Amino acid sequence: MNRRGETTEETSGAPVVSSSQTDAAEQRKRTTVIYVVYLIAALDITWMFLQFSVTPYLAKKLGFDTLWFGYLQTTVGVIMLFGGPMFGRFGDLFGARAALSLACSATVVFFLLLAIADHPAMLFIHKLPTVFMHVLPACQMVVTDLTEPEKRADALSKLGLCFGIGMIAGSTLGGHLNTRYGETFTACFGAAGSTFSLLLVLKFIPKNTKVKAPTTTSTDSESKKKSIFNVGEITRLMKFPGVARTFIVKIVAGLPSGIFQVMFSIIALEFFKLTPEENGYLMAYFGIAQMVIQGGVIGRLTPRFSDHSLLLLSIAVSSLVGLAQAYMQNVFQFCLTVMPMMFSLSVFNVITDSMLTKGVPSSDTGTMLGLCASVQSLLRTVGPTAGGFLYVNYGISSIGTIQCVVNMAVFVYLLQRGREKTTKQTK
Repeated sequence: MNRRGETTEETSGAPVVSSSQTDAAEQRKRTTVIYVVYLIAALDITWMFLQFSVTPYLAKKLGFDTLWFGYLQTTVGVIMLFGGPMFGRFGDLFGARAALSLACSATVVFFLLLAIADHPAMLFIHKLPTVFMHVLPACQMVVTDLTEPEKRADALSKLGLCFGIGMIAGSTLGGHLNTRYGETFTACFGAAGSTFSLLLVLKFIPKNTKVKAPTTTSTDSESKKKSIFNVGEITRLMKFPGVARTFIVKIVAGLPSGIFQVMFSIIALEFFKLTPEENGYLMAYFGIAQMVIQGGVIGRLTPRFSDHSLLLLSIAVSSLVGLAQAYMQNVFQFCLTVMPMMFSLSVFNVITDSMLTKGVPSSDTGTMLGLCASVQSLLRTVGPTAGGFLYVNYGISSIGTIQCVVNMAVFVYLLQRGREKTTKQTK
């Protein structure tokens, strides 16, 4: 009897220990995957800034003037604008590894086409793979799937830290390689680096990172829903409570600061009269500021304050930054606004992405992040035209003034909505 009782006790106790060990092993595996994703994101940003040191110089050699270079940049914005939501939908349907593999493969093709570009038309052709080059949104998909909702904003902010690292490393490495070995070698180096990123994806990223894998059905209706190009399934996400409002806020409040970012290269050259070397130092300053804020500040704020409060804070700071930029006269005054500017941009992007992914089912977070990425592409598409018009006709102060007024209006609107919601809950 005693022997049988001991056996029964051991048998009933074994699954508890096994379950605990399984949970611990699963958590370690998730942590490893997230760290690898951070590495992939840092490498991708490095390759992105690497090509920034190639394309302008190659375009100049091939006879591009400022107007045609603007057309080239607008082409990229339009391609990525339509590619973002489709790519996000692809990630939801086929899994994170397939999405990241597609994005890294497209980056390899992008650099190879850049390496052989010897005609103006080839510069436009080499931009076509950007329709799939959404490595950062794909990394956001993985992080979103593997983190709990309350820790999501902090985890997403670490991707911004990777952005800062990649910005500094890519700008430095790209300038060095291009100066010493030329555009073709630099582009081939980017292709080799992107291939390494692809190998990391295939080695470490699981096929599916969502809690529940999508089930396959044979009905026509389900097949229609699983189409990547089903616009209805993409726009359906806007019907969830609060999602449409947050998405509109992301566009409206982000547009003025997006215009300034797009126009900064012109502002640095014409208004501040910076040399290429001085501009490089300023970009490094941007990268360091972003690393500090996203790596050390946002993670401390998100556990203490609600998403709504942080969103209000970021919009208020952005309004004050716009006011300061409307009156700045030199690069030193601009440098004083960089830290609050990077703070508002970082918090705004992280919090809105976090709120939007929390507002939709876990099976649709990839599509939602694809829509978020398309907002940035929209800003890159509209920004050059709107910013150029404002800068030429009304000066740099007009951009800062519009940013101040628009963000203040959005701040008042969100504050009023928050008060109305609190009043209803009280009643």
